[in-house]
Amino acid sequence: MDPAADPHSAAALLASPVRRRIVDTLSRAGSDAGAAGADVVAMTAAQLGAEVGLHVTTVRFHLDQLVAAGILESALRRDGAAGRPRKVYSLAAGSLDDVDAHAEADHLRLLSGLLASTLTEGVSGHAMTPAEAGRRWAVEHVPLQAGAAPADTPGRWLGKLAQMIDVLEAWGYTPEVSTSDGGRSAEVTLAHCPFLDLARANPAVVCGIHRGLIAGSLAQLGETRTTVSLEPFVDDTTCLAHVSTTTPFRTTTSKEPT
Repeated sequence: MDPAADPHSAAALLASPVRRRIVDTLSRAGSDAGAAGADVVAMTAAQLGAEVGLHVTTVRFHLDQLVAAGILESALRRDGAAGRPRKVYSLAAGSLDDVDAHAEADHLRLLSGLLASTLTEGVSGHAMTPAEAGRRWAVEHVPLQAGAAPADTPGRWLGKLAQMIDVLEAWGYTPEVSTSDGGRSAEVTLAHCPFLDLARANPAVVCGIHRGLIAGSLAQLGETRTTVSLEPFVDDTTCLAHVSTTTPFRTTTSKEPT
């Protein structure tokens, strides 16, 4: 049985961005502790909720599922002689090995299919560029919002960007977004690229596919007047995408009281 088809499998559980953020928080904390020579990191639900920006009750719901799947372990810890013990959570040893290998294989199959399409004949009689391949994937997989009007306020534009971020998360990224220029320009941080080795060997191809993917996804959401550029390897594992809309935003004016 395909693990991804089982809703209770580790791979299926970590398809949730919330649960993945919780696990990634513990993983990063453990890496930092290991580098400093400290013990395995364990955190309470309240601490994790503060880290990921969720209510502690919501976090506990996800933690229970992660423990049941064997991804996390829980234990009671008493700090000092007095006081009630606290329930803490930590990564189970080796629990992510198979999950990450499965996810990496899926992402590589996805990219391999797009790379193959750049070598085939396109509709105009020539091989598709990487950007065209990325756009075609978006057309085939991102639902078209027929008749959707382009965003005309910073909030609506941010909402479109959030939907595009969901697509990038499905590709294996954990993106972060910041805006500038009155909200019409966004910088998307693409950390821990799942295609890191290939991107280092041939950044033009991988970046081209991702430019097409971002532009194509936004076009499916009604945002056809956008500019997208990619800045590869601002550090060892991070790239930046710069996305802007050229659609004019509405201006609001207030009338003087009479």
